[in-house]
Amino acid sequence: MHTKTFTYDGLFELESGEQLKELQIGYHTYGHLNEDKNNVVWVCHALTANSDVFDWWKGFAGEGSLINPQEHYIICANVLSSPYGTTNPLNTNPITGQPYYLDFPVCTIRDMANAHQLLANHLGIEHISLLIGGSLGGQQALEWAIQQPERIEQLILIATNAFHSPWGIALNESQRLALSADASFYENTPDGGSAGLKAARSMALLSYRGYSAYNKTQKETDETITDNYRAASYQSYQGEKLVKRFNAYSYWYLTKAMDSHHVGRNRGDAEKALAKIKARTLVIGITSDMLFPINEQQYLYSHIPNADYAEFDSIYGHDGFLIETGILTRIIFSFLNADTPIHNTELQKFSE
Repeated sequence: MHTKTFTYDGLFELESGEQLKELQIGYHTYGHLNEDKNNVVWVCHALTANSDVFDWWKGFAGEGSLINPQEHYIICANVLSSPYGTTNPLNTNPITGQPYYLDFPVCTIRDMANAHQLLANHLGIEHISLLIGGSLGGQQALEWAIQQPERIEQLILIATNAFHSPWGIALNESQRLALSADASFYENTPDGGSAGLKAARSMALLSYRGYSAYNKTQKETDETITDNYRAASYQSYQGEKLVKRFNAYSYWYLTKAMDSHHVGRNRGDAEKALAKIKARTLVIGITSDMLFPINEQQYLYSHIPNADYAEFDSIYGHDGFLIETGILTRIIFSFLNADTPIHNTELQKFSE
């Protein structure tokens, strides 16, 4: 299935006050809108993913999965600054006639949510039955549910937060330091900063996975070696893998967007903002997540009206929401089919 493109002909104003001309949004749709128009599932993707949710969320979304095109009209849109069909730093700046590169305006999570609202209007989607996202995708979903509480019926937030933590911002800044340490990052070429991007991805993986995951998947079986360790080659491989499909400039701006996330900005405070949500909400945490610790999900659960909470453990840490699709399916199936809150009187723990 190919990426579709929506072009907004007006001026798209960003939270900063800067404007983008001819905003483009890449997106995928699956299935069909039913007669009652009540089967829309909108998926918000994470940092370096794309709008083809069937590709990156296998086992949870797709044919035969919980979120499937036979029952649902599924929409996933690429975010601002990302290179998979949406306006990003490698696009041509209409003012200069040259690619933006580092002249691209900083976009926030709120800007991403605003852009996808334009796409929803274009597609004639007045009501979203289920809005779901993990990590940066959860940040987008949260913003949307606050901005348009009447539009969202059910909301699922996975491994995400109300505002990005100093820890998360420090990790992102460390990755940007790796990008800027690569002199080619400032040469304004499509592959500029590739070495820095490789290093940044290696750093990010440590926060996505953690000690237990590496100890299980990268542990040496040969105790005699003194170099060329599995864990080292894995980091190099994963860095090169991202370089082949992404670019350093998009990565720079997407990490900036994640840093910007704060639902309380210009709304009084975070608790007042979360109180605006009217959707029936499920918040899911991963007990081993070191990037978005479960206290951040418990904060959401405590301050979103009509919210349920579930958590599970995974050796894969933050990446567990992409990998543990079996347990995620069971949690969300329980929520979608529950007549009573799934947490009952205590936080509900799920395990394999």
